[in-house]
Amino acid sequence: MESRYEKKIYLSFLSIHILYHASIDPIYGSWMIEELQHHGYQVGPSHIYPLLKEMVDEGLLVCIENSDSGRMRKYYSITDKGIGLFQQLNKKITELSHEIHQKKIGGQHE
Repeated sequence: MESRYEKKIYLSFLSIHILYHASIDPIYGSWMIEELQHHGYQVGPSHIYPLLKEMVDEGLLVCIENSDSGRMRKYYSITDKGIGLFQQLNKKITELSHEIHQKKIGGQHE
């Protein structure tokens, strides 16, 4: 990553991925790291865990400790506030994606 600004954008994409996956099923940190790596993100625990904590502190996720897998693991689920934010972001992402992918002719959008 070359600049602080690029890092801010990158962290925003990570946050959106986290909200998306937490809206489907509870997630845990090491699974999220692996999932993000499948999408080409180079992330480790030093990126994910502070981000998950911040999202819990903001009320976007809740954290529940569970030992069903034989070891204590923190699972993160999306809250109503997180769902609302994700829905708003998804709408904006969809609008921007459509605009970006339109072909331009003579400086005008089709």
